[in-house]
Amino acid sequence: MKKMNALEWITMILIIIGGLNWGLVGFFNFDLIKTIFGDMTIISRIVYALVGLSAVYALLNIPGMKKQEE
Repeated sequence: MKKMNALEWITMILIIIGGLNWGLVGFFNFDLIKTIFGDMTIISRIVYALVGLSAVYALLNIPGMKKQEE
């Protein structure tokens, strides 16, 4: 298994933050990002955008991860 670089670590952290936030929204109707940064402020929108970009980055790297397993 290869070591993750800084971009991969940041991506993983942002995906976890996004997943936890959606879990809180689904189970408790509580949006942690909104609570911390405000309702659709520029900072909260940046956080949401970075989480989304991280998910796209991870999705595009699935083929590369499969090759590393072999």
